[in-house]
Amino acid sequence: MPLPETDPGDAATALIAQGRAGEAVRGLRALLEEGRGGLLTRLTLVRALLADNDIAAALEEARDAVLLNPGAAPALLALGEALLAAGALPAAIAELREALRIDPALSRAQFLIARAWLTAGEADQALESLRGLERDGDVAAMIAQAEAIRRAPRSDAGYVRHLFDQFSADYDSRMTVHLSYAAPRILRDLAAMVMPGRDGLAILDLGCGTGLSGQAFRPLAARLDGVDLSPAMIAKAREKRIYDALTVADLETALAAPGPDYDLMIAADTLVYLGDLAPVLAGARARLARDGVFLFTTEAKEGAGFELGPKRRWRHSDAYLRASAAQAGLSVAGLVAAAPRHEANQPVAGFAVALKQHPGAG
Repeated sequence: MPLPETDPGDAATALIAQGRAGEAVRGLRALLEEGRGGLLTRLTLVRALLADNDIAAALEEARDAVLLNPGAAPALLALGEALLAAGALPAAIAELREALRIDPALSRAQFLIARAWLTAGEADQALESLRGLERDGDVAAMIAQAEAIRRAPRSDAGYVRHLFDQFSADYDSRMTVHLSYAAPRILRDLAAMVMPGRDGLAILDLGCGTGLSGQAFRPLAARLDGVDLSPAMIAKAREKRIYDALTVADLETALAAPGPDYDLMIAADTLVYLGDLAPVLAGARARLARDGVFLFTTEAKEGAGFELGPKRRWRHSDAYLRASAAQAGLSVAGLVAAAPRHEANQPVAGFAVALKQHPGAG
């Protein structure tokens, strides 16, 4: 149905509010094709496409709006919102900041910048962006969410996903060349100590990344599955063709869900993004086969408990690891000092840990 000639933008906005975004898209496209629409029509089309969940088309229209109207803050705002919907967080923040620079009164841009930071798990940045905005329901909810992230005993899933999506392109070279990443080798050596001669195993690689640990453990596997929060890292792992199944998921959620048992679980340089290890250890115990083993690395903390280090990676003490294993009903088969990686050319103090399912359990 064509939009009315008087106030077509208002009519399209009403259709979007009624859940009829597809009709708004068709009407707005018709206006533009007839040469009867300007910037406002194109920006309303972007909103309609986003409401219709056609993100690729919304991005295309938003980019056209910026090209046709350089320096127009509303066009940059629309592009930033479309990029945010597409998950391109750094690019979205850049466009929204430019819109806000041109028009400092553009509170919508400030709000969306905060949303982007919150999606990335960057609570402090989100709270800074929300400062000065009217405390309506949406802003109050975002503040509460940011405060909850700051209090959580683990790194936010959005932060981890965003971090590794950004690193995925050169992750292997970054880790092996620049950071002397040794966690997979360390865990493979530990496996030889605590489960000598075992092969043909069902293995789950938690936080599998691009597959560096999978490559180390594939020779022991009859089946090798991987789980990671980052879609970009999973895509890189898939290219290696070493996994039987790959899943984009939070490891705590994946372990708590119904699924197969595993003879061996590995988590190389993964649990550094978790403070409280109780959920993952309980999940591991539930999914380990009889006599199964859970191998992982951590960064080391002196004394007791766990803490968040300056690099936003959690550190765990020997005492905490042993107590948490006992609480989860797992036996410590091995706990040795290790340096899973280097920072600033110095080894990072850590532990390599082997926890074992009790015979008859599982």
